[in-house]
Amino acid sequence: MIQPVVLCGGSGTRLWPLSRKAFPKQFIELFAGKSLLALTLERVAPLLDADGDIVCVGAEEHRFMLGDAVAGTGARATLVLEPCARNTAAAMLLAALQAPDPDRLQLFCPSDQHIPDAAAFAAMVRSGVAAAQQGAIVVFGVVPTHPSTAYGYIERAGPHAHGGHRVARFVEKPDAQRAQELMGNADVLWNAGIFLCKPGVLLQGMERHAPDILASCRQAMAGADRRGGLVRPDAAALRDCRAESIDVALMERHGGLVVWPFQGAWSDVGSWNAVADLRAPDEHGNRIEGQGVLAGAVNRNYIHAPYRRVVALGTNNLIIIDTPDALLVADRSAAEQVKGVVDQLERGGSPEATSHRKVVRPWGYYDSVERGERFQVKRLFVNPLGALSLQMHRHRSEHWTVVRGTAEVTLGTRTFLLAENQSVDIPAGTLHRLCNPGMTPIELIEVQSGDYLGEDDIVRFEDAYGRSVAALAPVSEPDGTFHAPVPNGHAKDLGAGRPRPE
Repeated sequence: MIQPVVLCGGSGTRLWPLSRKAFPKQFIELFAGKSLLALTLERVAPLLDADGDIVCVGAEEHRFMLGDAVAGTGARATLVLEPCARNTAAAMLLAALQAPDPDRLQLFCPSDQHIPDAAAFAAMVRSGVAAAQQGAIVVFGVVPTHPSTAYGYIERAGPHAHGGHRVARFVEKPDAQRAQELMGNADVLWNAGIFLCKPGVLLQGMERHAPDILASCRQAMAGADRRGGLVRPDAAALRDCRAESIDVALMERHGGLVVWPFQGAWSDVGSWNAVADLRAPDEHGNRIEGQGVLAGAVNRNYIHAPYRRVVALGTNNLIIIDTPDALLVADRSAAEQVKGVVDQLERGGSPEATSHRKVVRPWGYYDSVERGERFQVKRLFVNPLGALSLQMHRHRSEHWTVVRGTAEVTLGTRTFLLAENQSVDIPAGTLHRLCNPGMTPIELIEVQSGDYLGEDDIVRFEDAYGRSVAALAPVSEPDGTFHAPVPNGHAKDLGAGRPRPE
């Protein structure tokens, strides 16, 4: 009866430095070792038909993290991978165009909200089914608990024939004075960004109010690549699509809306204040996670310190977020300004603005522990049966030392095992690969040296995870090694036009 659609986009800036553009907040394990995305998948799964699946619309660059999250919950899901972000209107349309039945209800919900009472959530959704089956777009609003400037608002009108209320208007995120005024109106709800409707109704509404967005999405899905159980909309068509939120593109102008209130606990986890408020405070209003320590007269602080000891002495109203490569110290009144700081760091070329020191890969992850002029040191963790691509580097040499497990190494024409405390040198331009043939993780230290150490100095020739590979085969040398191909017999610096890392 209902197909959940989980919108997995997000730039990862509002919870910086814990979230980054390469690792947005929906993937962070914020609650009892589970991510917001995992909790969302678990929450919507009971709404599925016996033979149904969840549709997850997310970024191509996050496809392995999306796949891991789905696999970790055991959910049945179809991944629609956007080559570029075009906001919620396009994301919802891609899912609606993917639906096999235009009359089967779809539930659109963000992947990064915290709703602890799954049963109450399911009851709320089911309460809107009758209205949605009759052709309404059902929106769900949260009963406000305080005058928030972080959320948009929905004002409800009179009762609807199939339950709920008609929508009088949408209110954009207000300033503090306006938010206080809205709290005095019993008909005002926070806009939760959760919608229930027939995909055909959504398409008809967009045809009327935003036909250009619909046309671009139709073209993108008509040219979609559906190999490997993934749906990849046509990149050129989607890049031409206007980026717009569903609220602006449709909801604020559509007449057939019904709003249902939700009175359970809800948060969009949109700032560090929101994260802090989900934790129980001590008698002085302080909240501590990890290795935080408070000393002296301290009040209303929040410390997130999972990696090392962080001490706050005589502080009040501070947010302190510690990560291995960046530290945020902010007054709680400035929590909403974090996004602007990230924009500033990105303009300055700071890598901490977009990615963590620890980078997830489909085979495991690596952690860049040290970097200097012409060298870099990484810790690599390779999952059981995981394998790096068959690859080579033009600008750097590498030295691998295994510290845990047994690795299978391909080096030129040779393949051999490397045990703990053994090492191997990989000269620049040499074909190589690392595999984990066993059922326990491998940990090794990689030392890189060379004139360029960027992740885009990778030429792949084979890959188990479907990432792009070079069109040319590596060249065999008389000494049994392999080197990067040279097109048309002419020397070429592979630093120019390097393939994008994946």
